[in-house]
Amino acid sequence: MASDTPLSSRSDKLKKAIAWVSETVQNNPDFSRNKALNDALIRFDLSPADCEFLLKHFSEQKSSDDTVDTN
Repeated sequence: MASDTPLSSRSDKLKKAIAWVSETVQNNPDFSRNKALNDALIRFDLSPADCEFLLKHFSEQKSSDDTVDTN
């Protein structure tokens, strides 16, 4: 399965991991995003492809969150 596969065709474990990381980081702002990601990889027993997708998904999300319009 290619890493570009849409989320809709990903495993249920991956979907649960994404939801868990999002919720954990949102509800606990002091909790490290990297720690949450590492915990999710283990907690949800993700495949290597799903791990790569999860890490890529959240690194892209963080990059877009860091972009601030100063105008």
